[in-house]
Amino acid sequence: MLRNPNYLYGEDSLLQVPAHGNFAKYVLQKLWICEDQLALINGKTHEQLTYRQMAKDAMNLAVSLVRMGVRKGDTIGICAENRQEYFSACIGIISTGAVLTCINPGYVDGELKHVLNISKPKIIFCSPASYKSHSKTLQSLPFIEKFILFGREKQNNTLSYEEFVESTKDISLDDFDVIDVTGQIDTAVVVYSSGTTGLPKGVMLTHFGSIASCEMSYSMDPKEPVLLINPWYHVMGLFGSIRVFVNGGIIVHLPKFDIDLYMKTIEVYKIGQITVAPPVLIAVCKFKSTYDVSSLKIVYSGAAPLKDDTIAAVRDRFPNLKAVLQGYGMTEITLCGSRHTLEDVLKDKVAGVGHVAPGTVIKIVDLESRKSVGHDQVGEICIKTITIMKGYVDKDNSEDFDDEGFFKTGDIGYYDQDKNLFIVDRLKELIKYKGFQVAPAELEGVLLEHPGIKDAGVVGIPHESAGEVPRAFVVLQPGSSLTEEEIKAFIATKLSNPKHIRGGVKFVAEIPKTPSGKILRKLLREMAKVKSHL
Repeated sequence: MLRNPNYLYGEDSLLQVPAHGNFAKYVLQKLWICEDQLALINGKTHEQLTYRQMAKDAMNLAVSLVRMGVRKGDTIGICAENRQEYFSACIGIISTGAVLTCINPGYVDGELKHVLNISKPKIIFCSPASYKSHSKTLQSLPFIEKFILFGREKQNNTLSYEEFVESTKDISLDDFDVIDVTGQIDTAVVVYSSGTTGLPKGVMLTHFGSIASCEMSYSMDPKEPVLLINPWYHVMGLFGSIRVFVNGGIIVHLPKFDIDLYMKTIEVYKIGQITVAPPVLIAVCKFKSTYDVSSLKIVYSGAAPLKDDTIAAVRDRFPNLKAVLQGYGMTEITLCGSRHTLEDVLKDKVAGVGHVAPGTVIKIVDLESRKSVGHDQVGEICIKTITIMKGYVDKDNSEDFDDEGFFKTGDIGYYDQDKNLFIVDRLKELIKYKGFQVAPAELEGVLLEHPGIKDAGVVGIPHESAGEVPRAFVVLQPGSSLTEEEIKAFIATKLSNPKHIRGGVKFVAEIPKTPSGKILRKLLREMAKVKSHL
């Protein structure tokens, strides 16, 4: 078959990925060869974990779980903030043939019940803090049989994680084996879509897709420590971290983003690389400090596209920076659809969110005709990849794929003549003004150029004659006295008429976002409804 000239094709470099392997076996083999090299450091408490200890804890946990009665196909959840035990627990659970599901400990009761009723885990691992917050809700769900608390602490009706990982101190990979799975069919992990436009869905990721995601060429330097604040229940944090481990890198993590501690950690641990979402980069660039950040060489950004002025500000902030890399991905494709590589940087080919990832094909389709279009033509991004999800839990997936098997991402974008991919916005988030399609992300990018604006979010609100008009939600910089009219005038000088802020400006304390940095526009729309009702 001839290749379609309008499609973007990734390299065929993943053809050797084992089709039937257990994802945990793949990870354990990578961890074991790193022996006593440091794998994980808590940048706040300075706790350290070696690769060998992470692997031993995972294997001991798996043995204990099987003895407890865990069987292939059972679901086991983790509801905890980022902490030292997290990845040993993940690997141990998957080793048993059970399905791992990672849950946001910041969910309120309704959200927590929603996702747990999707995956129905029989065992939940919790941090003491998350169990304290959610014990009433967790104990009300009949399918959860046991609760295991990280650390040595026990609360009512819970077991201690430490007792599970101490069963055989001298356990060796040579004496351990995982439960067999059918890698291309069996689910390894259920993670949840971000819920930016609706309730989260349970996304089933296979063992094969998980291995393939980690086998893609590594865009970072394994010799340089990586600072991470991405939550590990999110696909970017979970698989982004495992990719560091299987390449022998060191992760320094923080429990949450605190700008002063973040900059201090770069100095203390001589961080060479950071993985962040754009809001963090913007905050870092605007933060004044005297910390020595000269060690930083690579910035990798995801979750949303970076504006050119933000990239320039990052380069100014970090004097020895070699590269600002970006990628495009989503939960449904096990993280990565396109990305920059260090080779792109060396060849001065960095643009947009990079080139198509290995084992992946991308096409851009016209929003009306659904026909594929060529370079520099905007449409919906559709993707076919060997890392594609198995599907959504208990949901018919037929409407999510086209007749060629491409996943409809709901993202609007285009590619240039050099086959770099560019993201415009979400299809569902486009504002329809008098027949024009206005991208909220473009307006937000321009608003953030103003020195008096700290953060911003834009949504469309109904308008009787125009259909929809843009409304801006703005967080001002401390001491800023910007007015609504000044902000409207600023946009009017920067953007064409359909993109003007006709829906008004609302000043807020913060812009609601997912932990990965995506703006929760559904909450902004609810805020807009309240405003318009008043």
